[in-house]
Formats: sequence, structure tokens, C-alpha cells
Amino acid sequence: MSAIAASPATGHARRAALGILAAVSLSHLLNDILQSLIPAVYPILKTTYRLDFGQIGLITLTAQLTASFLQPLVGLYTDRSPKHYAMPISMASSAAGLILLSIAPGFSAILFAVALVGVGSAVFHPEASRIARMASGGRHGLAQSLFSVGGNTGSSMGPLLAAFIVLPRGQRSIGWFSLVAILAMALLAWVSVWYKACSTAGSRPQLARGMSAATSGRRVGFAMTILIALLFSKYFYLASLTNYYTFFLISKFHVSVENAQLHLFAFLAAAAIGTLAGGPVGDHIGRKYVIWGSILGVLPFTLILPYANLFWTGVLSVLVGLILASAFSAILVYAQDLVPGRVGTISGVFFGLAFGLGGVGAAVLGQLADWTSIDLVYRVCAFLPAIGLLAAFLPKIPPAEARSLD
Repeated sequence: MSAIAASPATGHARRAALGILAAVSLSHLLNDILQSLIPAVYPILKTTYRLDFGQIGLITLTAQLTASFLQPLVGLYTDRSPKHYAMPISMASSAAGLILLSIAPGFSAILFAVALVGVGSAVFHPEASRIARMASGGRHGLAQSLFSVGGNTGSSMGPLLAAFIVLPRGQRSIGWFSLVAILAMALLAWVSVWYKACSTAGSRPQLARGMSAATSGRRVGFAMTILIALLFSKYFYLASLTNYYTFFLISKFHVSVENAQLHLFAFLAAAAIGTLAGGPVGDHIGRKYVIWGSILGVLPFTLILPYANLFWTGVLSVLVGLILASAFSAILVYAQDLVPGRVGTISGVFFGLAFGLGGVGAAVLGQLADWTSIDLVYRVCAFLPAIGLLAAFLPKIPPAEARSLD
């Protein structure tokens, strides 16, 4: 697709690739609306089923670990044997999970329902990320940012939809969102036709013949270890905000559930904007600097947030979302550049780690909140962005070289 995007005689193909990129981003938005409904309806589930914070954490752990364990396997398998229509099928699993969640008779059924949503996500993300890179025209950071911002936008819409649709109408209204999954299935069926045509024509990126001269196997392993540590920092902290921010606001400031959901929406919307910025900036100045500034740059704000009043808590959470979210696209493309030709595997590993670390973080922080208090969770998590200092040890890959690795 890089050759297609570079040729002046193939404007139609270029426009088609941009349309595919837009479609994949929109599908990511729809997929993540479905996923974000799960934490957004925790207040309803907690009251209806009399759950404690530990059980809330287990719900998140189930959904996230299902996706975490399966995504690398899906990516590895599809790198070797493309399954062009896997994405629309993945949405059927998510739709089934939402329908079950809307009528779940007990806690076990809730866990099974969110596991189905996790399976859908596990199949969707590696293949969608691969298609975004195929349609990028060499601007991999921009393409991954557009893809990721679709997901973040969808995540930010989940609490808003929960506040205005699910909370007033009750648990059964969750099933209505299966229609969103059906819409995504139709869109992804069209994308899959394009994907199959590209694969048939030989446009699918080939596996790398060798590692980049700038990156030995040892340096790649060292860099990957650092990236995983940075993901740990990012997603453990995000778990505290995504899953427990509403409870923190209700407990500390005695706001209504609707008010707390609006604060969560503001944080997630800021994260969507930050995601959009991180990729293209990394294309121009180098992804290492974006990663470093994104993780470490939120440290002053996270340290202040547990002690701020309601107004400044809202402001600080928006700043944290804006800065911290810019890291993921840069981390993902940096890793893809380190191991060229393994887009599905790397995407599966890093999306899987993102889900898995978020799930583990939700479970651990939920238990910590039960044993101590929700306020202590935020005081402890405030120090996590200090791990961003490790980004200084990442080997530098110049933007021009990174683009050439495909």
C-alpha cells in the first residue's frame, strides 16, 4: 500500500485506502463503545447484584484477560494465515455478550457475558491494526493514531450513553447496543472485501527478511522490556481512572452518578484527543520522545490530583488523559518498527498487554479499595508515571528509517 499511496497515477487507490482507514477507525469506535459500556454500568451492576469492589474488579479482569490472552495468538495466526472475514465475525461475539449482560441472572452469567465481549475484541484489534497500517501510505504513526482515536472516542462515549440511556432505563437497555455491533459487522464486511482483494493482489506486507541494521536482537529484547514496563505504568494508572473514577468522585465529593459519569466522559474525551496527536508527532520528531514525554509528563498532575478539590480534580484528570493517551500509538508503532513484518503479532501482543494490564490493575486496585479506601488507591497510583524515566534508555529509531522498515 505504500507504493500505491506514493504513485501519482493511482489517486483512486489512494482515496480507497483513506476510505478504508476511516472505516476501520469508525469500526474501532463502535467496538469500543460496546466495551466501554461494561465499566460504565458498574454502578447498576453493583447495586442490582450487591457486588463489592473486588467483584467489580473481577468483572474487568475477566473481560480484559480474555482479550489479553487471545490477541497475541490471533495476531500470530493471522500473520501466517490471513482470515479476511474474521472482523465481522468478532462483532457477533460482542453482540451476544451484550444481550446476555442485559438479562444476566447472576454474577457467573455476568462474567461469561463480558468474556464474550473480550473474545470479540481479541479478534478485532490485531486484524484492524494490520489493515490500518496497510492503508497508511507509510505514515504509520498517523494511521495508528486515527485507528486508536476511534477506539478512544468510542470509550469516551460509553459513559455518556450509559448516563443518558442505560441508567434511566435499566440493565435491559444494554441489549439495545447489540444494534451497534450489527452496524459494525456490516462496515467490517466491506473492509474485509478490500483486505481480501489486497491480499490476492499481493499488496499484503511481506514478512521481514531480517532485522534492521540499527536494532540487534538483544537491543530489541531490551527495548520491548522497557515498552512493557511503560505499558504497565500507563494502564495501571488508567485502570484507576476508567474503573474507579466515578466511585472516587461520589465518595469524596458526594456528586450524583450522572455528574460522575460526565466527569469520566471529559477524561476519556481528552484521552481521545491525546491519542490523535501522539502518532503524527512521533512520525516527525521520533516516537521515543513522544513516549518519554507522555508517560513522565503526567507525573506532576497525578501527584496533585488526590488532594485537589472537585473543580481541579476535573481539570487535572483532563490533562492526564490528554498527555498520557498520546503514548500508545507511539509505543505500538515503535514496536512494529522494531520487528518489521509481524504487524499482527506485535499488535496482538501490545493490545493484549493493554487489556491484560488494565484488567489486572482493576482487580488489584479494587481489592486495595476494599481493604483501605478509594482515596488511597489514587494516592498510591500517583507515583506510577515515574516509570516513564525508563524511556530514556530506548534506542532511537529515526522517523525516516522507521518508515523504511516495511
